[in-house]
Amino acid sequence: MAWAAGHHIPFFHILRIIFPGDFAFAILTPLMFYLVGRFPIGPSKWFKGVLAYLFGFAPFVVSYACIRYLFTSMWSVQLQQFVPRSFGVLRGFIAVTIPDIIGCYVAVVVGAHAYEYFKRARAHELEQHELQQLRMASELQILRSQLHPHFLFNTLHGISTLADIDGARAKAMVIKLSSLLRTALQHDNSDLVTLQLEINLIEAYIDLEKMRLGARLDVRWKIQPGTEEVLVPHMILQPLVENAILHGIACCRAGGWIEIVSRRANGLLELQVQNSVGGKSQRGMGLGLKNTAARLKYLYSDEAAFSFAVAEEHVATSTLVLPSFESRRRASAGVSILSTQE
Repeated sequence: MAWAAGHHIPFFHILRIIFPGDFAFAILTPLMFYLVGRFPIGPSKWFKGVLAYLFGFAPFVVSYACIRYLFTSMWSVQLQQFVPRSFGVLRGFIAVTIPDIIGCYVAVVVGAHAYEYFKRARAHELEQHELQQLRMASELQILRSQLHPHFLFNTLHGISTLADIDGARAKAMVIKLSSLLRTALQHDNSDLVTLQLEINLIEAYIDLEKMRLGARLDVRWKIQPGTEEVLVPHMILQPLVENAILHGIACCRAGGWIEIVSRRANGLLELQVQNSVGGKSQRGMGLGLKNTAARLKYLYSDEAAFSFAVAEEHVATSTLVLPSFESRRRASAGVSILSTQE
């Protein structure tokens, strides 16, 4: 530096000269960040913003000089030694170090704008994420709300058909249906329930269908022990079972069979609904199957899979592959804790 040219200055004297300036910059930097946060240079008024910060350099230098004058020792460039405080000595020191002050000022202003940009970008990203979560929750609620009218319409249609043949059985079906709906609505606000609860719901629904179809409906269960406490989406099996009965069994005069399977494989839970296919069955993806695929997409993203196929031997298969999460309940809190099952 010019003030040291041709002179040997002890190391600790250099520290006394340099550190006070750094201390002044440390005090002014948070203030500059605050001002930039309040008055950033925007794309619409960038010229005025740049001009404002150019004029703002003068108050910055004055503040810097005041801090140095109040809290630090004065160094005389001419005498090359510490001297008593005076504005003349301070003015000379500022004149010599003005390039350093300009560099620090520009660096602080640019750094503050960079910080403000990334802070606002992060806030915008979080806001978009929250909006996405709200949209997904809304879509899930819509998908869940579609299940009840769809299931209810098909069941009531079956009851109305049975009413002309066997009024007593139709009345019993209405009572069974009301009990089933009450059970389903108890967990309507839950995205995930245990597989055991889902099985209980399916058993009640199958009992209802057996009252209509009688011996024409043969049901087989293959539930692997230990899978009952795995968490699954609420009413995820019901539309698959309903689809199997409606399009594979009820349309066949001789009836048919349905098999419900659960098993663990490679840390995942696999659920399968297989059924015989008779009569003029529909092989497309109806509302229940499309609803199932959409719910899995919203709940698990790409971590779950759903497939539906009809083999040449007249067997339809719906397969769900889900992450294996088990439910551990805290009695005191009354909430479910999810933990990955290894």
